[in-house]
Amino acid sequence: MKLSEKFLIKLKLGNIPQYRVAVAADVNPTTLSRIVNGAEPLKPNDPRVIRVGQVVGLEAADCFESEVAS
Repeated sequence: MKLSEKFLIKLKLGNIPQYRVAVAADVNPTTLSRIVNGAEPLKPNDPRVIRVGQVVGLEAADCFESEVAS
C-alpha cells in the first residue's frame, strides 16, 4: 500500500500545518513526516494514516492507492 495523491495533496496544500494535523490525529509529527516521505513502512489500512485523512477531510478509502502488480 502507498499513500494516495489525494491524501498527499490535502495534507501538503491544506490550510492547517502538517504538525497540527498530526497532533489532531494523535500521531507524532515526526512519525507523520516519516510516513509521508516513505521512511516509515505502512501497514494495510494503517490507522495512523486513516486518522490523519479524517482530520483533513478524507474517507479511509481515499487515503491509500492500491499497488498494481505489473
